Amino acid sequence: MRETGSTSGLVLALRRRSTGLRIAAGCVCSLLFLGVLPRPLWAASQLEVQIDGTVIPFSIADLAKWVRSDGGHRSELSTWFSLLAPESRAGMLELLKAPLILDRSMARQLLNSWAGRQLLDQIADLVRVDDDTEGVIVRQTINELLTQQQQISSLDLLEALPAESVRLDLDLLVQLASGWRMQLERQQNLVRRLDRIPLTASASKRPAVSSQDSDPWLEPRLMSLEVSHRKEPLEFQLWLPAEGAPKREQWMVLMPGLGGSPDHFRWLGRGLSRRGWAVVVPEHPGSDDEAVQALLEGRLSPPGAEVLPARLKDLDALLKARAQGLFQAPGQRLVLAGHSLGAFSALLSTGARPAPGLARRCSSVLGDLPLSNLSRLLQCQLVDVSLPKQAAPHALSAVIGFNSFGSLLWPANSLSKIVKVPVLLTGGTLDLITPPISEQLGLLLAMPADPSSRVVLVEGASHFSPVRVEGQRQGGRGEDLFQLGEELVGVQPLQVQALLEQEVVQFLVEQEQSNAEPRSTAKTLHLKLGELHLHRLDREAASALVHQ
Repeated sequence: MRETGSTSGLVLALRRRSTGLRIAAGCVCSLLFLGVLPRPLWAASQLEVQIDGTVIPFSIADLAKWVRSDGGHRSELSTWFSLLAPESRAGMLELLKAPLILDRSMARQLLNSWAGRQLLDQIADLVRVDDDTEGVIVRQTINELLTQQQQISSLDLLEALPAESVRLDLDLLVQLASGWRMQLERQQNLVRRLDRIPLTASASKRPAVSSQDSDPWLEPRLMSLEVSHRKEPLEFQLWLPAEGAPKREQWMVLMPGLGGSPDHFRWLGRGLSRRGWAVVVPEHPGSDDEAVQALLEGRLSPPGAEVLPARLKDLDALLKARAQGLFQAPGQRLVLAGHSLGAFSALLSTGARPAPGLARRCSSVLGDLPLSNLSRLLQCQLVDVSLPKQAAPHALSAVIGFNSFGSLLWPANSLSKIVKVPVLLTGGTLDLITPPISEQLGLLLAMPADPSSRVVLVEGASHFSPVRVEGQRQGGRGEDLFQLGEELVGVQPLQVQALLEQEVVQFLVEQEQSNAEPRSTAKTLHLKLGELHLHRLDREAASALVHQ
């Protein structure tokens, strides 16, 4: 027997939970997999909303009328919606009607991916369809809808679910929303703490932005390498030192992130080659921009952590090919660098493996769906991925990671006996994929206490700030696959890239000098340059921020 409670009791309950409800209203429809089909012969007619332990039955037909009348239909349901703030009601209407599944082929691939299954597991807890605890009915219904229409709204899904009733657990949703809010507040607190640190330097002159324009003297060689682990040759860009540049002891392998292309990092390859470093940038088939294009066209599932073994073999093949003289890249000491998954690959290539207890740590994290740290989905997928045995490459001298991650794999001090070289980790305060408070700062604390290791954080930068796309220089959204605008790359991405280039160059120069002298110590720096604030932090400063 279901208890509906009195009207006055319900109003009081809703008022007590007004903040949570506003958050829930914004999240409900985005967690459901957001034209209208004819109703199936057997479909749910009742939506039950659970809040404060009370179950309130609503008619799905009333909900559909309320949505299609833009909130004008009068019923018992509209009375409860009237308790929400106007912006929350408008947001719910928009989300219920919005076609957030825009392409049926890509959606099917997403549903069948590892990350998609994690999302469906979470939805199965929030949206209970009869006794289906695994989300099977929801997944099947979405697939059936996709055979008949290109786009799906959450209202389409609710009307099509073949069940006697659908229960939406707002109690759990509010609990999850509270956890997400705490995650975001932790990141916002980091920004406030950074802003309170006194500046150690300021500059009125902006660093020069490297050009993407064609220059026959500063263009990479496009090369390919036959490898046993791939059907097609492994392609890579080779940036050789510019004529007249200083001779360097180091050379670099720079690995793009998931869905990334070597062309996205021409700015860094060109900048380093001008200063005398050779740089190799591999393509990584299966997790490059072509793989993302295949996802968008519905031909492939989204790549995830399962691509890491092939990426590590790509690196091994490149190092062996250079050692055998198949290509020339001057330098005696190797620097491994990468962006996001590329940075993660660099750390794994040193021989680092997940610390014991990853499955236990992930069971806790995935129960709260880390929407403000999406890298944790990739980290937890490693529970099911078999990584090849790896030893640190010969003559490895440093690791550089742009928007790196690994906090679940490597808690504090867990890498102290493995990664024995200095590291430079960079991040941005607008990054919700690899947030700096848990990823870059936390990762530095997992490393050995090397005096020259550091984290560089840029306020206003995001996960995609290091990615250069065509047209970005003119302020456009870009013309390549990524189509990155300011909402994704943060503020002034070209200036962020110029600052990061300066920090990489300084780090590399310091490592070369330490060959003949005692290893240099990372000097903390808090620099203001126009709207940008750059913070260079040593281990002690990083620890203070994490534990405040």
